[in-house]
This record gives sequence, C-alpha cells and structure tokens, in this order.
Amino acid sequence: MKKIIIGDQIVKSFGAGDEQRNVLDEVSVEINEGEFVAVMGPSGSGKSTLLFALSGMDKVDGGKVVFDGGELSATSENELSDIRRTKMGFVFQQPTMLKNLNILDNIILPSMRDNRKNVEKISEKARALMKRVGIEELEKRDMTHVSGGQLQRAGICRSLMNSPKIIFGDEPTGALNSKSAEKIMDIFSEINADGTAVMLVTHDAKVAARTERIMFMRDGKIVSELKLSKFDGTDMDGRVEKVAAEMWEIGI
Repeated sequence: MKKIIIGDQIVKSFGAGDEQRNVLDEVSVEINEGEFVAVMGPSGSGKSTLLFALSGMDKVDGGKVVFDGGELSATSENELSDIRRTKMGFVFQQPTMLKNLNILDNIILPSMRDNRKNVEKISEKARALMKRVGIEELEKRDMTHVSGGQLQRAGICRSLMNSPKIIFGDEPTGALNSKSAEKIMDIFSEINADGTAVMLVTHDAKVAARTERIMFMRDGKIVSELKLSKFDGTDMDGRVEKVAAEMWEIGI
C-alpha cells in the first residue's frame, strides 16, 4: 500500500539554551493511503506537535517529512499553503468560524480561493456534505445558534470541500459530550471507509478504539503501537479494553 506520509527521524525543539527541549525526539512514522490512525499520550508528550509537523503546519528542526511523494521541508510557504488547502483537511477541538458568516458560507469560504467563478457549484457540494453529516437544515444559521456537535460537523464539512487525501483531527471530540462524540466518530469512520486517510490526536480511549492503529507517545517519542484492525470492529468494549490495557502497560 502506498504511503501518503513518511516522517523520518523528526526533531522539533522549543526554547533556547539550557531551556531548550525536544518535543519530538527523532520520531519516525508512516501513514498509508486510506489508513485510520490515532495518536495518544499524556499532555506534553508531543502528539499535537507531531500532527503539526506531519501536516507541514510546523517546520521541523531535524529529520524530514514526506507527504504524497514530496518533502515538505523543501517546499515554499506558498506551496505548503496550497498543499494544505487542496490535499489536507483539518478538524480541531474548537472549529474556527467567522461569526459574521452563516454555516454554509463558513464551509465554502476556504474553497473560494480557487473557485470564485463557481460559487453555486461549491455551494451544492457543501449542501451535499451538510446533508451527509445531518446538518442540512442549518445552512442559514449563524455561529451562536448551533450546538458544539453541530459546529464540529460543519468543520468536518469544510475539511472535506477539496476532497483531501487525509484528514487531520486534533482532539476533534474533546469539547463534546459522549453522544455527540460518538456521532462525530461515525462520520470519521464513513469518511475513512470512502478511502480518505484519517489521523486523530486524542486522549479518549473510546475514540482511539474506533481506529485501525494507535501510536502511543511519551516524552517526545513513540513508545508503543497497537493494531486494532485484527480485532472485531463490532466489539467496541473489547477494543476499548485493549486500548486501556496498552495505556496501563506503558504508563500513560
């Protein structure tokens, strides 16, 4: 299977002098096309920094990141911006939306740069995505009249507008109640089943248990991996138990 991301001996440091520390300490990781992976670890372990490095949002201080065959460190800022906009999707714990725009306009906004003459076509795609995730009736709503779960679904729609090769999610269910979180994970599972790779950073064992492979981080390193693809996908309790047992085993 083709690898969409290769991270080779990645180093990312913060601070200077005696206070400098490696948040990523020679981390190597590979993600295949269409794979569904999670990254877990305690606060400060480097999991979000790894997501930012692999997506080109942060420049690495050592090693290299290859995305879709091209090395990100050898790519200009403008080219990186284009790659992130056209080949990657991002879903964060708190979706960043413009309060003066309604839900539909927020969803289509990132796609307008390349398609200013095709507003109706873009809007049709956005409406189709909204229907897919169950928020089609919210098209004209503003940001103050939707729930956190509905806002997160709008963020997922926005991330899918340019048919990305991979979706990056940084604690995408962290601000949601358990019912909303489960629905969001259903959507991620459907997206992945359609062939889009998904990488989620999470602290929630139930969220991680929905993925195929989990990378566990501690002190800037990947210290363990758990492959869940061999376990029955319908036995969620058993999958959660496997994740929890691995977390206990490595002390996170």
